[in-house]
Amino acid sequence: MKVILTEKITKLGNIGDTVEVKTGFARNYLLPNGKAMRWTRENVALFEAKKAELQARQDAARKTAESNVDAVKNAKLHMIRQAGDTGQLYGSVSTRDIARMLKELTGVNVESAQVLLGAPIKSIGAFDTQIALHPDVIVPVKVYVAQTQDEIDALVAGKVLTFGTKKVEEGADAEKAADVSDAAEKSAEEPAEKTEDAE
Repeated sequence: MKVILTEKITKLGNIGDTVEVKTGFARNYLLPNGKAMRWTRENVALFEAKKAELQARQDAARKTAESNVDAVKNAKLHMIRQAGDTGQLYGSVSTRDIARMLKELTGVNVESAQVLLGAPIKSIGAFDTQIALHPDVIVPVKVYVAQTQDEIDALVAGKVLTFGTKKVEEGADAEKAADVSDAAEKSAEEPAEKTEDAE
């Protein structure tokens, strides 16, 4: 579907650009959110008449985004989640979770689509992501995910959390110790049996 963009959209185009997009994307996202209008000669004329107003709105949105940069950059995105012995989360941390936490911490209204995370977070650790407050205002943030506040503090301090290996090693040592003690008991029992036979 051919549309005219009424605001700048990352990876698609600038305000006023005529672009071809998938019909579903236009009908479900661009048109209902006022981010584009269908391309018709009437709409081209309408856009030209409203261009100055739309540009002013775009500039205002960018200024608002710029004023929120520090709040977002300094937000402590610390998420406490349940995880298994290997550090794998029960569930995951999604863009929606990060957007919700940012809104709670900063009061800045961030949609999940503005969190440039890629894939959901599925393990404990420190993760780099970006928040697109505006197509021209992208803020890098770090998300820390752990089971306790102490683990988060360790991650923030730059420490690497290890899972599973220590427990496995301890278990292996315990098994070896048990094998040695079993062998010692057997060797202690054997001579006693022989002496009884000798009598």
